[in-house]
Amino acid sequence: MHLSDLWFIAIAVLWAGYFVLEGFDFGVGILLPVLGRDNTERRIMVNTIGPVWDGNEVWLLTAGGATFAAFPAWYASMFSAFYLPLLIILFALIIRGVAFEYRGKRDSAGWRAGWDTAIFLGSLLPAILWGVAFGNVLRGIPLNAEHNFTGNFFTFLNPYALLGGLTTLALFTMHGALFLALKTTGDLRRRANRTATQVAAVAIVAGAGFLAWTGFSYRTGTTTGEGIASVVLAALAAAALITAAVANRVTREGVAFTANAVAIAAATASLFTALYPNVLPSTTSAAYSLTTANAASAAKTLMVMTVVACIFLPFVLLYQGWTYWVFRKRVTAPPQPSSVPSPRPTAGPGPTAPEPSPKVP
Repeated sequence: MHLSDLWFIAIAVLWAGYFVLEGFDFGVGILLPVLGRDNTERRIMVNTIGPVWDGNEVWLLTAGGATFAAFPAWYASMFSAFYLPLLIILFALIIRGVAFEYRGKRDSAGWRAGWDTAIFLGSLLPAILWGVAFGNVLRGIPLNAEHNFTGNFFTFLNPYALLGGLTTLALFTMHGALFLALKTTGDLRRRANRTATQVAAVAIVAGAGFLAWTGFSYRTGTTTGEGIASVVLAALAAAALITAAVANRVTREGVAFTANAVAIAAATASLFTALYPNVLPSTTSAAYSLTTANAASAAKTLMVMTVVACIFLPFVLLYQGWTYWVFRKRVTAPPQPSSVPSPRPTAGPGPTAPEPSPKVP
C-alpha cells in the first residue's frame, strides 16, 4: 500500500467521523422548531450539543486540511468546482455558530426566535448540501485535461446527487432525534423518540436507494476487492440502520444511537470504497479523472504528514473522548420556582410571637 492510499483511507475516516459527530448536531438544529415547544425546551435542546458542537467541526477542518496537504490537485479541482455550494455551507456554519453564542445574550422572545431560525437554517442547509456534494463526487463532474471544472451550478442538481442530499438530511435528522432521546428526559424525550421512528422510514428507503444506485452505477470496481468491500459496507450500513430503528421502537436509546452512528460511518466508508482509486472522476473523459496516484503530494510530504498524525492524533481523540465523558449525563430543565407563595408566619400568644424587623434608615 502506498502512502497516498493510506491518506485516502485517513480522509475517509475523517469524513466518517465528521458525519457521525456533526450529524447529530445538525439533527438537533433541524428539530429545534419541531420539538421545542417553548423556550425552556429549546434551551435544553441547545444545551445537549452546547459543549461539543464546536469540537465536532474540527473533524471537517482536519479533513479539509488533510485533503489540501495529501492531495492538492484533488483539493484544487474540487473546491473550485464546488465553490458556490461550499460557500453556502461555510456561511451556514458561521451563522449557526454565531447563533449558539448570541441566542441567550438578550432576554427577548423575538431575539431568541431570530437566532433559533439561524440555527435551524444553519443546520438544514449543510445537512442537504453535503449529500449533494458527495453525490456529485461519486457520480463525477465535467473536468477537462487541466482538471478544470467545465460545468455550472445546475450540473450539480442531478437526480442522483439530490437523492444523496435527501439521504443525508434524513440520516442526520434521525441521528439528532436519537441523540435527543438519549440526552433528555420527560415529554421531550418521548417526542424525540417518536420523531426518530417517523424519520427512520424515510432514512431507510432513501439510504437504501442511494447506496444501491451507487453500487450499480458509480462503483469503480465490480469484482475487485474494493468493489466487494463497498457492497459489504453498504449491507452493514443498511443492517445497522434497521437495528437503530428497531432499538428506538423499544426505547433502547443507547443502542439505537450507536447503531445509527455505525450506519452513517459504514455508509461513508462504502462511498469512499466505491470511489477508489478515483478521488474525483471526470464525466468528460476517464483520462481526465483525478486518482490517488496523479493527485497526491510528493512521497516525502506524505511521510512527514504521517509522522505528525501518528504523534498528535491520539491526543486529539483522547481529549474529545474525555469531553463526551464529562458531559455524558442527560440534560434536564432547571427547577422552576413554586407559584404558590410561602405562608407567612402569624403572631401567636406569648413571647414566641415574631418581632417586627427594625427598619434601617
